[in-house]
Amino acid sequence: MSKIGIPRAMYYYKYFPMWKTFFEALGAEVVVSQPTSKRTIDEGSKYCVDEACLALKLYMGHVENLKKDVDHIFIPRFTSISKKEYICPKFGGLPDIVRRNIPNLPNIIDSEVNLYKSQNGAYLAALDAGGYFSNDPIKITRAYKKALTIHNEFKDQLKLGIQPEEIFENKLNLIKKPSDNMLNVVLIGHDYNLYDGYFNLDLIKKLKSKDVNVITIEMMEEDIINKKASKLDKKMFWNFGRVAVGTALETIERKNADGIIYLMTFGCGVDSFVADFIERKVRNNSNIPFTLLTIDEHTGEAGLDTRIEAFIDMIRWRYSHDSDISSHG
Repeated sequence: MSKIGIPRAMYYYKYFPMWKTFFEALGAEVVVSQPTSKRTIDEGSKYCVDEACLALKLYMGHVENLKKDVDHIFIPRFTSISKKEYICPKFGGLPDIVRRNIPNLPNIIDSEVNLYKSQNGAYLAALDAGGYFSNDPIKITRAYKKALTIHNEFKDQLKLGIQPEEIFENKLNLIKKPSDNMLNVVLIGHDYNLYDGYFNLDLIKKLKSKDVNVITIEMMEEDIINKKASKLDKKMFWNFGRVAVGTALETIERKNADGIIYLMTFGCGVDSFVADFIERKVRNNSNIPFTLLTIDEHTGEAGLDTRIEAFIDMIRWRYSHDSDISSHG
């Protein structure tokens, strides 16, 4: 049985159940890299330029962790995951970056995923990747349809506020019941930033421990996000930009959020624009408290804890003392 490795980074948190189902249906054994650790970051940093974002450095570290244990590593070449929108260029060049910088690699499956013109691009990518494990297009098609079903079920679970790792490890009992004192805080960021606990120093767990109900992009209805994003003067160029801005605009309109936190990594080109755009929208059109958290491999846990505690305490203080206190401060 061939072993195919999937790095526990980047779009792992968005597509892992689908990929796992697809490859297992074709008879492959799926191997996932070990959870992120300091060693992952250190190993990945050796293969990247200093200016690379932390997400890319982590990905390189996860590939390094996998390479000796598998026959293939699945590194899809993402060009677009939605019609007439692109994603960060690093996804398109990821297979080449890995090949160029990490030695002694097994075979890399780098099927292109391009949905810019048609949703059929996902099926074509499945046919290409599946061809490494089967010569039967009917079998590959069946595996693809089964994987799509699992993917849709996964998205439905995310809408309920269940974290990806809780779903992967079947620990759905970790959901905390709301209390009367619970705040609703919208957390905006790339899924690979939000759901890797080591990466973001357990940000979501820290918020929940402070009686915060965390609302992520995945919990918002897609049609509502699209409707709000369509009100922009120009169509957003990036897929993530659209869903992030749509989420922020819906949050402003609903007026039922107690705060907004935007989590980004230092050096992310997409976030550098989108975060600033969202902050301006929030500041100019609402009194919802907003804070931006920027992390990199040097971010200290104490500093992040202080930022979180100050933000949550400020929100609670405003409610108990004076609701007219500026949301800017």
